[in-house]
Amino acid sequence: MRKLAAITLLTVIVISLLASQTGCGTMELPRQNITSEQKTLVLWHQWVNVSNKTNPLKDAIRDWNTQNPNIQVKEVSWNGEQYKSKIRTALAASEAPDLFYMWGGSFVEPYITGGNILPIDSYIDKETLDRLIPGSIEYCRYDGKTYSLPMFIFVANLYCNKKLFEQADAKIPETYDELIDAVRKLRSRGIVPIVVGEKDRWTGMYWYNILAMRQAGNQECLNALNDPSLFRNKAFEDAAEKLLELVDANAFNSDVLSISFDDMVSEFSRGKAAMMYQGNWVESRFEEYDSAARDNIVVVPFPIISDGKGNLTEFYGGSADGFYININTRYKQEAYDALQFISEEAGIKGCMSGAGFSCWKSDDIDMMQMSPISRQSLKLMETGTSFVNWWDTILPTDAAETHKDLVAELFAGRITSKKFVEKMAELNKAIY
Repeated sequence: MRKLAAITLLTVIVISLLASQTGCGTMELPRQNITSEQKTLVLWHQWVNVSNKTNPLKDAIRDWNTQNPNIQVKEVSWNGEQYKSKIRTALAASEAPDLFYMWGGSFVEPYITGGNILPIDSYIDKETLDRLIPGSIEYCRYDGKTYSLPMFIFVANLYCNKKLFEQADAKIPETYDELIDAVRKLRSRGIVPIVVGEKDRWTGMYWYNILAMRQAGNQECLNALNDPSLFRNKAFEDAAEKLLELVDANAFNSDVLSISFDDMVSEFSRGKAAMMYQGNWVESRFEEYDSAARDNIVVVPFPIISDGKGNLTEFYGGSADGFYININTRYKQEAYDALQFISEEAGIKGCMSGAGFSCWKSDDIDMMQMSPISRQSLKLMETGTSFVNWWDTILPTDAAETHKDLVAELFAGRITSKKFVEKMAELNKAIY
């Protein structure tokens, strides 16, 4: 029932979003000398590179520091997978900073139940709640308590380079059969059909997950995540077969297992591949000055499968990530105030730069100021009737890691579809 509620909730978020026209180290870091006049809050996040995506966050931190000279936020960052290792180690050793970015669901749940994170219900006022898109805060709650404030709503889309499709005389796919046909035509012209950075594993996971969602339908996927024995159903085996078919058709880049997420986005942005399936946070990268593909990008939903139960209005995505407060911070009220300010300002400004669709209402946001790519993405999200959040946040941590490993085995051609679903059926069930 909670899964069904989550689907309904995210549909409400989308409708409200459009109605409001938002669219949109393992050791303690050195602190400044603390005096009665100045306090320092250390904030960790996962975005090292300065870009259209990270600038809204950095701008929000700078604006906070300018407006609050006695409460300064010091940011420290690592990229992606390195950040995950750093924050997990720091939390386990009780050496986490005052504020830190976390993925929702199974990633953050052990630290909530372990007492590492501060509940913030007593700090949130009605005015703040009224400024949020209705329902967007629900994924920041666990067991009746609130632990974060949301910034963005994310969805995954298929990004296509129409120039490369035209060169290969291929059609931008609306069905899986058309996808296979496009792969063959693109390859015949020496064009990489699809780029994936499977070194980080979660990127390849998106391909199996959306194939399963198109084959089985969103609700059946949620059912299986809650009862993994259901992964033995034929639809999930068929989805694995289709991923193996794409591998056999040479659909992906030859170095798929050795390049990272950043490499993947760079390759697509430079016009070196015709397609990429990824969350809409990549759109900010397309707006950067070195994106050769920017003016040729078409955003489409992932193709349907002729005998599948899924449809084009079912999406992969949701709102679950954000900043959390260390329960042991010396400055709880100050940390909450900074969290609220940064989440709201970064969410609104980030919407305009393609970082994601804001969870915060604002009359200042003009959709026409959004990039053409982000407007395409927003129009797709408007059609959404069902959303399933990222599987590695729904599954408990050990199951999520196993799932990503199994998908990597499909990409490497080292596991059969039958063996894949048998292993999936042995996973621990979802916690949310």
